[in-house]
Amino acid sequence: MVDEAQLDEPKKVTSTTVASSVYDQLRLDILTGDLRPGEKLRSEFLRDRYQAGISPVREALNRLATERLVCREDQRGFHVAGVSKAGLVELTKTRCWVEEIALRESIEQGDDGWEEQIVLAFHRLSRTPRSSDDLTYAFNAKWEGLHRDFHTALIANCGSHWLLDFCLQLIDQADRYRQLAATVSYPKRNERNEHQDLMEAVLARDTDRAVALQCAHIHKTADIVLDANLSFLPDEIGPADPGRC
Repeated sequence: MVDEAQLDEPKKVTSTTVASSVYDQLRLDILTGDLRPGEKLRSEFLRDRYQAGISPVREALNRLATERLVCREDQRGFHVAGVSKAGLVELTKTRCWVEEIALRESIEQGDDGWEEQIVLAFHRLSRTPRSSDDLTYAFNAKWEGLHRDFHTALIANCGSHWLLDFCLQLIDQADRYRQLAATVSYPKRNERNEHQDLMEAVLARDTDRAVALQCAHIHKTADIVLDANLSFLPDEIGPADPGRC
């Protein structure tokens, strides 16, 4: 029997819930570029931005540090992980290496349920506009989530949670670069056709073609960023790059 007093009692927001909320918001701000690479993440600024106490903020920062989206320096605090042209080249090569293994394993072990998830993910993605603005690029959180779902579905049947988690970590790092150049890349690219070609190769079990298309898709993103000659993107890897901090 339910105690009526419990029904009237307001639900308490636990510290874990607050920390998760801060983590989600801070992570999104980093991935979208709202918080720029190298930007210092002072506790007071974050507490005010996310309306949270010091403990949830520190927990969120530590979680993001393990994902290499945030760097911590002794005596200097936290800052958003840096970016560089050399870092993007290294990241792109690593993604191709790792996602090839995951995709080959997924295709080899693929079943009807896996195929259905790919088709469904593509269908949802293709019906969602890349930008939330018809005339220019504007971040569309729904498209971004569905885009991640599609690429995850392709490799989800690889049979290794370790491998899948590593692939998704690399995708997060690549998304930061993609967002930094989104206003430049948006009118130049037909991502729907790239995704459809990749899906069809995977469903046809044409493994070599699927791997080639996947790597070309990854490289095209990097090429657009590099060709944009972004003034804030240094040539060489610095100590604040994710692989160095």
